[in-house]
Parts: sequence; structure tokens; C-alpha cells
Amino acid sequence: MSEQTFSIGELAKLMDITPRSIRFYEEQGLLNPTRNGQNRIYQKKDQVRLKLILRGKRLGFSLAETKTLFNLYDSHKNSKVQLEEMLKMTAEKRAHMQQQLEDIAMLKTELEDVEARCQEELTALTQGQIA
Repeated sequence: MSEQTFSIGELAKLMDITPRSIRFYEEQGLLNPTRNGQNRIYQKKDQVRLKLILRGKRLGFSLAETKTLFNLYDSHKNSKVQLEEMLKMTAEKRAHMQQQLEDIAMLKTELEDVEARCQEELTALTQGQIA
């Protein structure tokens, strides 16, 4: 029994993305389908890689970071090196997100202060005009 293959259109539909996105990931070296003339032929491993690319994007990883992980996986069949790198990258991503949360909280406080001052001035002006 042969392995299941996909055309670019089939894979795009299956993954709910555009064929153009798949071609872009191929251009970036993240996917490497076989070819039959002009037609790209994607294997199950390409589908798995595409899932990982999309998951990485959702988690905030750049395509370069994803490519680094793929290269580690391809060059080290033992996943220890890949897992160590992934842990390092997730720690960095978590620290970055924590900083963003702190920045957002600070901006929210500043916005609330500005809003309160504007409301106080508006109330004072409104009461001054009524009297």
C-alpha cells in the first residue's frame, strides 16, 4: 500500500489555507514536496510539517525559528537537541509575552488616568456652564 499523497490544492483545503501560503512556506525552505513535472506532490510528512508551521505561528514563533527546529530535527534523529532548543525558545517567548502583558497593564492604567482626568474636566466644565 502506498503512502497517501496530496496535491497543493488538496493540502490547502485540508489545512484551511491558500495554495499561495503553501508555496510561500516552500520558498522559505520549510516544505520540500516531490515533483511530477510541474505538479507538487505532498506526502504525509509535509502535512505534519505544515501543521507544525501553523501551530508555531499561533504560538508566536517566527518562520525562522520554526525552520531552526526543523533543521535540528532533520540533522539530529535523537530529539534531545531539538527539545532543548524548543525549551529555550519557549522560555524566551514566555518572557517576551510577560513583558508585553506588563506593558499593556501599564498602558491601561495610563489610559484610565487620562480618561478620569478628562471626565473630571468635562464634569467641571458642564457644571460651570449650567450654573
